[in-house]
Amino acid sequence: MRATMEPTRSCHATLVDLLDRVLDKGLIIHADIIISVSGIPLIGVNLRAALAGVETMIQYGFMKDWDKSIRSQETERRRALVASGSREAIASDKSRNCTEVAKR
Repeated sequence: MRATMEPTRSCHATLVDLLDRVLDKGLIIHADIIISVSGIPLIGVNLRAALAGVETMIQYGFMKDWDKSIRSQETERRRALVASGSREAIASDKSRNCTEVAKR
């Protein structure tokens, strides 16, 4: 026996649920818009956008080069701090990271 999938609608979904779903699964927008007056095209817009979490984008093959370069830059920056041996620089770096996490 074959199970069928029936669409369901939840009336209790919140904005947080929607945002979580979009960041987890991703959303692609592809639109061609033409604004015309009296049958004469005046403005044409071609829109292509992808919205997803960084992990989802990397999983689907987007932004791999960006992720690799950002990670290598951060690794080199941290190595330079440790190599300099400056306790003040390392401490300020840790407090900067804590401040960035708190802002999120």
